[in-house]
Amino acid sequence: MKRFLYSLVPLFLFLAARFPANAQVAPTGADTAYLMTIDEANYDSLLNNFYMQQFKRNASRHQNRRASQAYAEFDAIPDSVFIKRLQNMHTVVPMTYNAEVRAFIKAYVRIMSRRLDAMLSLSEYYFPMFEETLDHYGVPQELKYLTIVESALNPQATSRAGAAGLWQFIYSTGKLYEMEMNSLVDERRDPYKSTVAAARFLKRLHSIYGDWQLAMAAYNCGPGNVNKAIARSGGKRTFWEIYSYLPRETRGYVPKYIAAAYIMNYYHEHGLTAGRYELPLHVDTIHLHKDVHLAVASSITGIPIEQLRQLNPQFRTDVIPASSRDYALGLPSAKTTLFIHHEDSIYKLSHDTIAKGSVMSPSASTVVYHKVKRGETYNSIASQYGVTVSNLKRWNGKGRKSTLKVGSRLKIYLPTPKTTNKKEPVTAATQDSTSATDSVAYKDNVATTSKNTPVYHTVKKGESLTKIAKKYGVTTSSIKKLNKLRKDTVHPGQRLRVK
Repeated sequence: MKRFLYSLVPLFLFLAARFPANAQVAPTGADTAYLMTIDEANYDSLLNNFYMQQFKRNASRHQNRRASQAYAEFDAIPDSVFIKRLQNMHTVVPMTYNAEVRAFIKAYVRIMSRRLDAMLSLSEYYFPMFEETLDHYGVPQELKYLTIVESALNPQATSRAGAAGLWQFIYSTGKLYEMEMNSLVDERRDPYKSTVAAARFLKRLHSIYGDWQLAMAAYNCGPGNVNKAIARSGGKRTFWEIYSYLPRETRGYVPKYIAAAYIMNYYHEHGLTAGRYELPLHVDTIHLHKDVHLAVASSITGIPIEQLRQLNPQFRTDVIPASSRDYALGLPSAKTTLFIHHEDSIYKLSHDTIAKGSVMSPSASTVVYHKVKRGETYNSIASQYGVTVSNLKRWNGKGRKSTLKVGSRLKIYLPTPKTTNKKEPVTAATQDSTSATDSVAYKDNVATTSKNTPVYHTVKKGESLTKIAKKYGVTTSSIKKLNKLRKDTVHPGQRLRVK
């Protein structure tokens, strides 16, 4: 969680901010804008991830003209409407309504008009796991909306204070909850493990304060700051009673949470519409027992390396050090059988690739290009592709002290698995157990998806084009193109070419 960065603000600012304990004073426009900057930065970063880039041409682009009009007319909506809607959410955590909450709802209406497609798609992907995990630890399921405030559902989000992951754990709290953090692995970015840690931490905070809103405040700024606010308020024990004694960021934290929960449930009431990104809702994990290089796994399974990185954000480089301890690799469900069939080859080629060392020969590598985005550094780009900063600069003719320019293109060499002229035999067991969707052809000891063998699917009752595409790890647009379909409608018994 984000640590409060303004503890050195002169005392007179705190005195000026004091109000009667029951006062609920809305933040100024400047405060609201400041407190939303982290959200917007996380959203903008999120839109650059693999899925958003891969499918943005296929996803519907919504201008949300109605939303612009609704935003302009927002101030005319009576408070009673918001109160009624929040009450209808039937939550354990109090969905308090006041001027602060209203201000943040309005801010989210503006933000979501450009980012709702991504948020709803990611919520479909992450929220079921959040709900199951929170419920297991006795934490209200609606606290899943904290991840919208913390990270905009971006597992790669990193704050200026060094907090990381969906739930924004700082290093010390991550260690407290047994999360591994080193040069190769950062389990604060592991969606499941970080959710378990967040549930345990929130449960502990609730046991201290007996109030979920105070538990959230402590999650944001630490129990120490909440305890001091309680003491300065004369022993008051609710968030709104100690509001004016809390750090500035924390004062906005609970109202932002309520506003985020509101907008995810009532966005349509404000003229917002959304398409969907095609995320791999069905993901399986493979438990590894030897080191794996993601470039090798990508070459053999045909899964884009960026997709592998997206599904496994806890690994800081492309090397998974599974020879030292058990690690799980997330894969699209349609590809797990293929990975298992060629697991030994993946281990062997990964060993050869990793053994080459950090300096890669361009002649033995695959070239990709990266367009520099605002806020990126040589370190962040090198980490993203699993290469070294020195190599990154050398490949692009940059000196040691060179700086990056937004919009410039960097050449990056990704390792290509060592090949031989000997073809790997396919055993009878492999032939019997390999499905048509996982048909592969061998060339130079590297498995690649066969492009010459078409794969067909007969539509069953209840299946949709989206469901079929996810099953085979392809896009709906590719199926429509192969079958010359104009609409997304399919019928039982219809035979479709999927690959």
